[in-house]
Amino acid sequence: MIWIPIGLGLFKFTVLGTTIFLSIRSHMDDEKEAQRKQEAREQHPPTKQTGDTSEPAQKVNG
Repeated sequence: MIWIPIGLGLFKFTVLGTTIFLSIRSHMDDEKEAQRKQEAREQHPPTKQTGDTSEPAQKVNG
């Protein structure tokens, strides 16, 4: 009967280890992505826009 706590303990540490590994990897990937975006912004600075270009001009019938 000693194998039950041993098996559950191994399962617990496996799950915790996997969770910690994946969270660290995700955090590192987020940092790399942010660094890539920052480098892209530094290489290509935004151009100055005149006016709001989000919507096309509408003609008014009247």
